[in-house]
Amino acid sequence: MNKEKSKIFFDKAKKMMPGGVNSPVRAFISVNDNPFFVKRAKGAYIYDVDGNSYLDYVASWGAIILGHADSGLIKEVIDALENGTSFGACHPNEIELAKLITDAFPSIELLRLTSSGTEATMSAIRLARGYTGKNGVIKFRGCYHGHVDSLLVKAGSGLATFGVPDSKGVPYDLAKHTHIAEFNHIDSVMRIVEKNKDIACVIVEPIMGNVGVVLPESNFLKDLEVLCRNAGIMIIFDEVITGFRVAFGGAQHIYNIDPDITCMGKIIGGGFPIGLYGGKQKIMECVSPLGDVYQAGTLSGNPVAVRAGIYVINYLKNNLHIYDNIADYGIKLKKAVCDIARDCGIPYVVNNITGMFTGFFSDNPVNDYDSAMSSNRKLYEKFFKIMIEEGLSFAPSPFEASFITLSHGNDELLKTIDAYKRMFKRLQ
Repeated sequence: MNKEKSKIFFDKAKKMMPGGVNSPVRAFISVNDNPFFVKRAKGAYIYDVDGNSYLDYVASWGAIILGHADSGLIKEVIDALENGTSFGACHPNEIELAKLITDAFPSIELLRLTSSGTEATMSAIRLARGYTGKNGVIKFRGCYHGHVDSLLVKAGSGLATFGVPDSKGVPYDLAKHTHIAEFNHIDSVMRIVEKNKDIACVIVEPIMGNVGVVLPESNFLKDLEVLCRNAGIMIIFDEVITGFRVAFGGAQHIYNIDPDITCMGKIIGGGFPIGLYGGKQKIMECVSPLGDVYQAGTLSGNPVAVRAGIYVINYLKNNLHIYDNIADYGIKLKKAVCDIARDCGIPYVVNNITGMFTGFFSDNPVNDYDSAMSSNRKLYEKFFKIMIEEGLSFAPSPFEASFITLSHGNDELLKTIDAYKRMFKRLQ
């Protein structure tokens, strides 16, 4: 496969950007490879500057659900652009988008638009602290909530110890307020709550997506909700990935949870930068200008992103059957892939839910951070490189989700299964 032009661009990029990229995972370091540079994308495929095409399972890290460059969306965006790229002022479409979202998510009574998921989670944490008057935050090991200082922490030697900064530049005095629990282990949350009376909130990805897909077990989320209610702790659902992807009403609809605050991004902007945090009216009224919790943004409610979001959400709302179609694609793919792996003697498990999946090179079920981390990274590196040769693009890291869009049809399913067959045979 020729990637000469991509190599030239990467060499140039490294002279102008840290690592040659604008987001670390794009550097392909964890798979010991160099990135390809994209020229265009359409439907389920992306095309690089060397003329190679790839069946895309990254889907802009879950921001794309209809498929790349959907014709209706493009027309909507062009129309929006002709009216202006940014207003820095109120406009009617903000109200329309907010109504669509609050109708789909009953837990959200008021919301505030931001420009990214990171900005949304940062603001949600500040709001929870301002509303409760407490400082502590519980997060789960392996759950990623953007590059917010207080959330870039990892566990110490114990489950309920104070957080240690996971990135230079994060002050210990800030990170110490973050406590690390274990996803799918409610006892780890209980121990933290029992020992600390200054907990403002728990923030959680209801379905983990940033160590790969890890689903909540049995009553974990419901137990978490009850624990938080009894302890007077706010629960924040980070549905930046899962919102409008796993169901029209997100993961909270599937698992019947009523979070205090919800954060979203990705799909609600139709591929444009956007985010939001929203929740109960009495909580959201603490946000400026009504309350004393300050948050603002020059590009919040950007008219182009908002119009794109309105188009995508309306499309999903009017075609709810697509969730069944996308789920069916994932179920068929999982069964075929796991059968092939078993026949080839390759340890491989697939975690999936509507619109997203991850394959782990592991002999054991993957249901938390430790089991995800124990999967075979070397085999994933080989998998990634073989699939690139096969014309399929997966995340350049073993600990990410893969995404299915509406543009992934039967031809793409068969192409993927055939590629897996050849890949597993090469790994034997």
